[in-house]
Amino acid sequence: LIPCFVIGTDIAFSCQNTDDFVGASSPGDIVIGGLFAVHSEMLHPEEHPIKPVIQNCAGFEIQIFLQTLAMIHAIETINNSTLLSGVTLGYEIYDTCAEVTKAMASALRFLAKFNSSKDVVEFKCNYSDYIPRIKAVTGASYSEVSMAVSRLLALQLIPQVSPASSAEILSDKIRFPSFFRTIPSDFHQTRAMAHLICESGWNWIGVIATDDDNGRFALESFGVQAMANNVCIAFKEMLPAYLSDNTFHTKVDHAIEKIVKETRVNVIVVFMRQFHVLKLFKKAIERNVNKTWIASDNWSAAVKISTIPNIRQLGTIVGFGFKSGDMSTFQDFLRNLHEKPTDNNKFLHEYIMLLSVCAHLEYHDFQTCISNQSQDDLLQNVENKHQIWRDDFLNANIEPGFIHSTILVVYAIAHAIKGQCKDRNCKDPSAFTPWELLEELKKVTVIDDDKEIKFDSNGDVSTSYDVLLWKEIDGHVEITTMAEYDPEKDDFIFEDEEKKKEFLDLKKVQSTCSQHCRPGQMKKVTESPHTCCYECVYCPENHYSNQTDMDYCYRCNNKTYWAPVNSTTCYRKTIHFLAWTDWFAIFLLLLSAFGVVLVLSISVIFTKNLNTPVVKASGGLTVCYIILFSHFLIFLSTVFFIDEPTEFKCKTRQALFGISFALCISCILIKSLKILLAFSFDPKLQNFLKCLYKPIPTVVTCTGIQVIICTFWLIFRTPFVKQNFSIPRAIILECNEGSIVAFGIMLGYIAALAFICFIFAFKGRKLPENYNEAKFITFGMLIYFIAWIVFIPVYATTFGKYLPAVEIIVVLISNYGILCCTFLPKCYIIIYKQETNTKSAFLKMVYTYSSKSAGSVAVSQISLDSKSSSSRATISDLCKTEKNSVNGNCPFQVPGQRLIKGKVPPKNTARTVARKRLSSI
Repeated sequence: LIPCFVIGTDIAFSCQNTDDFVGASSPGDIVIGGLFAVHSEMLHPEEHPIKPVIQNCAGFEIQIFLQTLAMIHAIETINNSTLLSGVTLGYEIYDTCAEVTKAMASALRFLAKFNSSKDVVEFKCNYSDYIPRIKAVTGASYSEVSMAVSRLLALQLIPQVSPASSAEILSDKIRFPSFFRTIPSDFHQTRAMAHLICESGWNWIGVIATDDDNGRFALESFGVQAMANNVCIAFKEMLPAYLSDNTFHTKVDHAIEKIVKETRVNVIVVFMRQFHVLKLFKKAIERNVNKTWIASDNWSAAVKISTIPNIRQLGTIVGFGFKSGDMSTFQDFLRNLHEKPTDNNKFLHEYIMLLSVCAHLEYHDFQTCISNQSQDDLLQNVENKHQIWRDDFLNANIEPGFIHSTILVVYAIAHAIKGQCKDRNCKDPSAFTPWELLEELKKVTVIDDDKEIKFDSNGDVSTSYDVLLWKEIDGHVEITTMAEYDPEKDDFIFEDEEKKKEFLDLKKVQSTCSQHCRPGQMKKVTESPHTCCYECVYCPENHYSNQTDMDYCYRCNNKTYWAPVNSTTCYRKTIHFLAWTDWFAIFLLLLSAFGVVLVLSISVIFTKNLNTPVVKASGGLTVCYIILFSHFLIFLSTVFFIDEPTEFKCKTRQALFGISFALCISCILIKSLKILLAFSFDPKLQNFLKCLYKPIPTVVTCTGIQVIICTFWLIFRTPFVKQNFSIPRAIILECNEGSIVAFGIMLGYIAALAFICFIFAFKGRKLPENYNEAKFITFGMLIYFIAWIVFIPVYATTFGKYLPAVEIIVVLISNYGILCCTFLPKCYIIIYKQETNTKSAFLKMVYTYSSKSAGSVAVSQISLDSKSSSSRATISDLCKTEKNSVNGNCPFQVPGQRLIKGKVPPKNTARTVARKRLSSI
């Protein structure tokens, strides 16, 4: 039945004088003006107007008509109450026909001077004492009209309170100082829409708006909110503000074509008036368009749209409506409306005419009935029809949000009047001026459902929105409340889980330019100007994303975490070090343990054979014990290279190894010097060796230097535990030596001692077999040099947890080499060649070596002297020289025996020398 009242026909009343211009009126002590778009369009001639004549209107709007009735109901209720204490309110309600021109004409009449018979608007420089026809204005229905009217009313600061104009710009008190409203600003509505769209996972939408101030401002505000919520607008379509525009239907077709063409856009936001939406939806139904529609407060609760045939085919409709209150008293008012006279209410009269003509028809015949009715036909049909009254027509078309806000407007004005009438006689219309009422209105507080309603500094009220869902119930579409939007919290509030489920079901609709990027991916912007159009690429290594549609991937917080490609989280890196349980560490530990056992075994063997020549020839048990103890410490130092590094281990392992090795090499150096000194027949060399051979000072000095090096190292550049991040997914715990220079000096010092030892040992490589320890020392030093020369490049190029194992291997090789070369030959003689481990056997061996060595020395000396002088020297001459004596004795003479000139010393002389060599060793 509704479309009958939506489209309507040409109004049957023309404007002959100013009183005919009024749509509804009632006298009172204080008159309130009203501006409502009861008709949807103003009839215009085919060509542009030639004369300034106010045209008639068409398209009766039942919902706006109900708002005029709500204003009348509120005024009558106040007049019947004690709120104003005997002061009655009157009203003058004008039809704007949704056009600024018509509204401005009404506003001019509001500005006319009170009791002026000619409705004259006086021009004055100061309107402080000016009393116009009305004290305040309710309206208008649309923001574009309110903007124009408010600028005019601001001339006299007449309060204007709108129940429906929501444009954000109207909050500007510089441009609109006398404007108020009982609904929230569009700022909150557009933010709520953007929040809903974002929560539903949509980012690629279309917008259709009316090409007027309201539509443009709403579109601008929504664009800002959409951008803030990462929502992109795929297209914007603007429809003409007036149905009389010749391009209206063409632009509607173009908008529908755009919607159909953009297949990825499945959500459309609509900022339009109800009659525009009606035209758009009828066309969309014809084209079988199925989308999700976001309704603005203008039409979100419009019953005339929800009852369009096949409206269900359009898809899901979600909208934002104003909060409503108790409608029971207003519904009672509507039930008794047919009893009221229509003389002073032309809107009611026209409604009754339309009802009489169309109410008997079925729903699907309403449109035909309305479209075929001309002005003359309507008058003729009314004459032939009895008046019909049905309450359900009006009740079915109530939009509670607009009705409630209209009633609030009237009560807010009434409370402001009450404040002015406390100490004034308001029976007299000149008791106060509109600008005084304006100041009072700013302080007004209205109690509504136990809630205080008052205007803020922008003239707005802070109320929430109802989120409305159009859903099919019992075969027809009903407008239900799905949630409540709280502007202060910017959040949705649900009454129960079922409502919340309805809200979540909206996410099933996909409206995106690109597919959602899953966790583990990020957006890669394409050449499209819209940020919502992108490609999804995997997060690189050590980056992650844990939400959908992330613009970038997060980097793992620090170096202790890692992430693979396409990761949704970071993982803690595995800590790596050469653990006790590692097979290679176990192998190295077994080698070290074997070395310790070998050291202990050698110690036992030497202790049991303490008085044998082999042990004595090795420097005695004390020296052997010191050397073996140093070997034990070197083997022990390898333990500190294994398991999790600590500050103590890092400081201890190199210092213990360095000092122990220096002690070992120092003792071996002393042994080399002693043996070389005992068997050297070169007087110059013997003198040099005598100066060097200071066993205890030499060992203490050589070892002490290494102690000083390590001490300075530990004090000034101490080793520390370092985390090595060279492996992507692991952290290698290792010891940083603190100073490579100090580490190099320590190793270099050991190498220097080993080199000196090698030189001395090399000099004595031809000693008797049982005393040929120098040959093995030489070989041991060679093993040391080879091991550490190979170690340097291997150590420099190796990384990972097995780096300490490289040094352990080198330490073991060098330690085993020196230990084995120093002690195993002697152990072999002690165990397997006991016949050679006697004093006689050693004496015989030394005797043989001394005979050869002494003879060769004598012959060499004689030959040299024969070349330097003509006289032949005797062997006794050789013994007279100090340089040819050993410990004061001639090596070529046995005591008590005379040397024979020119002869080789006899055998008993060699035997004596052998005894001396053996005793010195």
